[in-house]
Amino acid sequence: MFARTALRTSVAAARPASARLFSQSSAAQRAVAVLGASGGIGQPLSLLLKLNPDVTDLRLYDIRLAPGVGADISHVNTPAKTTGYAPEELEKALEGAEVILIPAGVPRKPGMTRDDLFNTNASIVRDLAKAAAKVSPKAHILVISNPVNSTVPIVAEVFKKAGVYDPKRLFGVTTLDVTRASTFLSGIAGSHPAETKVPVIGGHSGVTIVPLLSQAAQSSSVNPGEQYEKLVHRIQFGGDEVVKAKDGAGSATLSMAYAAAVFAESLIKALNGAKGIKECTFVESPLFKDVAPFFASPVELGPEGVENIPALPSLTEEEQKLLDACLPDLQKNISKGVKWVAENP
Repeated sequence: MFARTALRTSVAAARPASARLFSQSSAAQRAVAVLGASGGIGQPLSLLLKLNPDVTDLRLYDIRLAPGVGADISHVNTPAKTTGYAPEELEKALEGAEVILIPAGVPRKPGMTRDDLFNTNASIVRDLAKAAAKVSPKAHILVISNPVNSTVPIVAEVFKKAGVYDPKRLFGVTTLDVTRASTFLSGIAGSHPAETKVPVIGGHSGVTIVPLLSQAAQSSSVNPGEQYEKLVHRIQFGGDEVVKAKDGAGSATLSMAYAAAVFAESLIKALNGAKGIKECTFVESPLFKDVAPFFASPVELGPEGVENIPALPSLTEEEQKLLDACLPDLQKNISKGVKWVAENP
């Protein structure tokens, strides 16, 4: 036990603060709820959040097994009080929650796109958003359920209808695209993944994912032409790679849980007053508001959530082509979510 603790401490100390989980606790600590806590993403995500020293009250909700998951994780010897909630206890799980993560929904299977998940997951996200808007309207909502390009607008519309929408407090978690980009580029460059920083803009599916490889210090390691195109395609369709490898048994759950935990840690630290925290995330954005009112880009986080959305850096010709291909699809995805809520209130 002492050896494992020492190893975890030494590894954390060796990595840059922006890339590591669970660095030193902030002064303020937070109540966090996971909705969909017994699923393939929810269980590992809940475990990672239990390890976060800034989480003192961890509420785990699902339509099945959440009390058992909560009991199991509660035995981990970290301070966060952990409680599982049954289906009829959703509002109780949300009371006082300051950060709410929503991984609930069905996973992708081989041959399925994120849009194939839409009708099922749209209903799930809408109902959870209604409860959050009623019980914890000032919470920061982190949407993981796919298709994120559509489910984030669904949450926004639910909160607007309830009269409690604050765009600074709603996030689509696209961090997995960033971790994939850094991992895949580092494999080519021979660099440390955590030190290989690639902003990823646009959305969170297929061609809406636009990696800005030119912004990475290691970009010169990628040859123009075929190698660049293959790398971009792998970043855009990395989820398909996992779905195929799991052979019908699920989608990217463990890497998604890690990515969501990374984003949650950054947000909580920003809420607690840490300065200079920036993460790529899918939020209501002014960057392309006439075409895509929601857009993923590097966002500066602060005590109220979104603090600033900087302009994009200069894009290469190849990146501009990717962005031009992204925006029409992203517009359709966003409109689909807005329309669905209007027709299915």
